[in-house]
Amino acid sequence: MVNNLVIIGPAWPFRGSLAAFDEKIATTFIEKGIPASIETFSLQYPSFLFPGKTQFRIEAKPTNIDIHISINSINPFNWIKVGLQLRKAKPSLIIVRYWLPFLAPCLGTICRIIRTNQTTKIIAIVDNMIPHEKRIGDTIFTQYFAASVDGFLTMSEKVKKDVQLFSSKPNILSPHPIFDYFGSTISKEEARNQLRIPKDQKLILFFGFIRKYKGLDLLLNAMASDKMVSKNIHLMIVGEFYEDAKPYHELIQTLGIQDRVQIIEAFIPDNEVKKYVCSADFIIQPYRNATQSGVTPLAYHFEKPMLVTNVGGLADTVPNNKVGVVVEPNAEAIATGIESLYDKGEAYYIPFIKEEKKKYTWEEMVNNFLLLHQQIQ
Repeated sequence: MVNNLVIIGPAWPFRGSLAAFDEKIATTFIEKGIPASIETFSLQYPSFLFPGKTQFRIEAKPTNIDIHISINSINPFNWIKVGLQLRKAKPSLIIVRYWLPFLAPCLGTICRIIRTNQTTKIIAIVDNMIPHEKRIGDTIFTQYFAASVDGFLTMSEKVKKDVQLFSSKPNILSPHPIFDYFGSTISKEEARNQLRIPKDQKLILFFGFIRKYKGLDLLLNAMASDKMVSKNIHLMIVGEFYEDAKPYHELIQTLGIQDRVQIIEAFIPDNEVKKYVCSADFIIQPYRNATQSGVTPLAYHFEKPMLVTNVGGLADTVPNNKVGVVVEPNAEAIATGIESLYDKGEAYYIPFIKEEKKKYTWEEMVNNFLLLHQQIQ
C-alpha cells in the first residue's frame, strides 16, 4: 500500500513538458488522497549542455504541491545528501524520471542510497531509455541507473522494449496522458485573429523544440512538393531551435517556400499555447525517430487531427485514418499524408479524436503506478 510518495524529476522553477508532467501526476496522486511531493533540481544541466535560451519559467510556484529544490546533477556530495534524506524519510514509493543518460550517475546514486532503508520501492518513469542523440558512455550510464530501481513505467511499446534490453524487472505500459492545463479550446477564428492569420488560409503546425530527429527538414521538403504548392498550404513552425537554425533557414530559401513558411522561434508560455494550436488545421509530427511525443496529447486536448510518421511509438496512439494519418518518414509520404488530411477535412476526424482521447487520463496512469507498486512488493 502506498501511504505517501516522492517524485524525483523536473518541476518548478524549470519549464517544459517534463516539469508540467511531474507536477500534474503529483496533483493527481494528491487528489486521490495520497500525499505526494517533488524533489527537483537546483542545477539540472550545466548551461553549456542546455541548447535552449533558458531552463526556467516565469510563472509563480504552484501552491498545491510541495516542491523541494534540492538536487545538483553534477555534485556527488549533493547526491549522497539527498539520498540520505530520502532514505530517512522512508516514503512508500519513489517515482524517478529518466530521460537522459547524463543524469544516470546522479539519479542512480540517489536511488541506491534510498533503497538501503529496505522500505521504499522505486519506480522509474522512462521517457527515453536509449537517447535520440547518442554519446559515448550512454549504455554504461543507463545500466547503472537501471540497476538502481525496482520497476519501470513506460509510455510506448518502443520504450518498453528498450527497457527490457537493460532490465528484467517489472515493466508496465501506460500511455502518455492528455495535458489539460493549457486552458479551454478557442475557435480557429479567434485564434487566427489573435495571431493575425487569414481565416481562410490552409495552415499546418509544427510545434515544439527543434532537433534533427524531429524531421523538420523532411516537412520543409514536403512543403515544396506540387501537392502542397497547388493547395497553397502554409506552415507555421513554433518552437526553439536546439541546434543551429541556419541550415533550416537556408533550406527554406533554397526550396523557394519562404512565402508559405512562418517561423516563430520562441518557447511558448502555457497560457499562449492554445492560440497556436487552435489556429491550425492539422498538427504535423514528421519525426525521423521517436519514443512517444508530448505533442500528441496536446493535439488530443485541443482536438486537432495530426500526421505522425511510423517511427518509435508515435503511431501507437494515432489510429490511422481516424485520429489522423500515419506515414513513412520521407518528404513524399508526408506531402501525400497532408494532402489526405485536407481531402477528408478536419471535421471528419473530430468524432474519432473525441472517443480516442478518453483512454488517456491521469487517473489511469496513477492506477498503473499503484498496480506496479503491488507487483514489486
